[in-house]
Amino acid sequence: MKAWRFRRYGSPDVLALEDVPEPKITSNEVLVRVLAASLNPYDWRCLRADPFLVRLSHGFLRPRPGSVLGTDLAGEVEAVGGAVTRFRPGDRVYGGVTLGAFAELASVPEDRLAAKPANLTSTQAAAVPMAAQTALQGLRDEGRIEAGQRILVNGASGGVGTFAVQLAKAFGAEVTGVCSTGNVDLVRSIGADDVIDYTDEDFTDRRQRYDLLIDTAGNRKLAEFRRVLRPDGTFVIVGGGHRGRLLGPAVQVLEGAVASPFVSQRISTVRMEPSAGDLRILAEWMESGAVTPVVDRTYPFVEVPEAIRYLEQGHARGKVVVTARAEAE
Repeated sequence: MKAWRFRRYGSPDVLALEDVPEPKITSNEVLVRVLAASLNPYDWRCLRADPFLVRLSHGFLRPRPGSVLGTDLAGEVEAVGGAVTRFRPGDRVYGGVTLGAFAELASVPEDRLAAKPANLTSTQAAAVPMAAQTALQGLRDEGRIEAGQRILVNGASGGVGTFAVQLAKAFGAEVTGVCSTGNVDLVRSIGADDVIDYTDEDFTDRRQRYDLLIDTAGNRKLAEFRRVLRPDGTFVIVGGGHRGRLLGPAVQVLEGAVASPFVSQRISTVRMEPSAGDLRILAEWMESGAVTPVVDRTYPFVEVPEAIRYLEQGHARGKVVVTARAEAE
């Protein structure tokens, strides 16, 4: 089979499309033929070892042998392990892997997969797993969202942000999104009650105070974020921005952890845990029409490096997806 491998850290130029053995599955794994896979900042950060902290988990001097990028996929079940009970060959599924989705076949633990929402194409479904689960767990678990609250989403037009806006509305909250001029109409179209164009207005200067702030951009100081929260409000750090090559987004996480015991507001960080249960919850919302994946661009499988270059520019509206065919149905 074909897979995009990288043998050293660097730009997308270090990626190579190679013939590799098909993955072997264990008793609790599912072999999935990948019809579509979406990109996340996690992919280019692993590729470039940016921040340097990435090397602790993916190989210090060079990537571990056989490294293949890609965490989100949608596809068709080819085979199942002996202990798998929820899937059989031919089923359409979506979910996430640790890495390895930029390949023709991927092995995925059963507990990281769910049936593909019936009303979505594989292209749309592949856009969901990491971004939507991050948004869901940030709002529900870390943010403890309640109906009627005022929620602010900073970075509302990105992969996590577009899901956070829609999910917050599904929870019954009043949502304000922060984005650039070109994305105002998009953020309003997915349900935001109010949209702030950050090129025209500094949201941290507003008199409005919010119950919950979800930050996906990491572009302001902690004190500025806290200024727009109620005294008992919650600040949820998703991870974004660039705070140096050594720790990157982890700097904001550390700042929040240090400040948390000394302030009245809750400061929390999303550590997304892949969950088949959450994928099923998200599928219900998508099948009801309450949540719809936003796909900016699609690229054919042979253009994974170009897709990563586009994502790295930081201007994607929603998600970027690579497909095995021109249209992955």
